[in-house]
Amino acid sequence: MAENLMEEEDRSIAQTHLQLQTSLKWLDDVTNGAIGYEIEARSLRGLQVIEAQTGFLRCSFIVPAHASDMNGNWHVGAIATIIDNVGGAAIYSTGHHLKVTVNFNILYHSTAKIQEEVEIEAKVNGHRGKMTSMVVGVRSKSNNGRLIAVATQWTAANDYRSPQPQAKL
Repeated sequence: MAENLMEEEDRSIAQTHLQLQTSLKWLDDVTNGAIGYEIEARSLRGLQVIEAQTGFLRCSFIVPAHASDMNGNWHVGAIATIIDNVGGAAIYSTGHHLKVTVNFNILYHSTAKIQEEVEIEAKVNGHRGKMTSMVVGVRSKSNNGRLIAVATQWTAANDYRSPQPQAKL
């Protein structure tokens, strides 16, 4: 009896680890342009995962010139893209499939300049039925961790399956 419980616990731990690795692979594939859209890959290029747990990701990112607006600030569209993808990977790590966003709110508090290092932290708050709630914060690594943006997002499950890398011709 105890042996069966230990085997079941080992399988559960292995499955949790596998799902986390799958979500990190998905984020890496989007970042490198193997899946998704070119605009996503351009916005995410240089993203580094520094901590990953089930339902939680912390990433580091240096704002590139190609993701800036005409004033040299990090473009708000690029910020939204990185928030959406890092948050999606956090949800995916909980064992759920990729989900469809049904509510996405971003509050912009400040800006970041080209070559400024920022930290993106995504945390799944919980699940209710097919719905998942999460929060993503973006902070400057300098300036005493100045808040740049915070987002809340609700996603819903559907029959969508994660995109697979396409064979190169």
